[in-house]
Amino acid sequence: MLAPTLDAKGTKILAKSLFKELRASGYNANQILGLSTELIDLVTRDLRAQGDARPAEEGSAEAVV
Repeated sequence: MLAPTLDAKGTKILAKSLFKELRASGYNANQILGLSTELIDLVTRDLRAQGDARPAEEGSAEAVV
């Protein structure tokens, strides 16, 4: 099954719903931040593995690896 395409508004709604669900389930702010960090790490690894990661623009602080 393909995931639905999310626009900016849909993404914001999904994030807010997930946040509310996690808080209602007893997760604290630090646990939610940890989860968010892990999700970003997984997406970053996936992009790098697929060769889709774009180099940072010149002059950017992130250009130094």
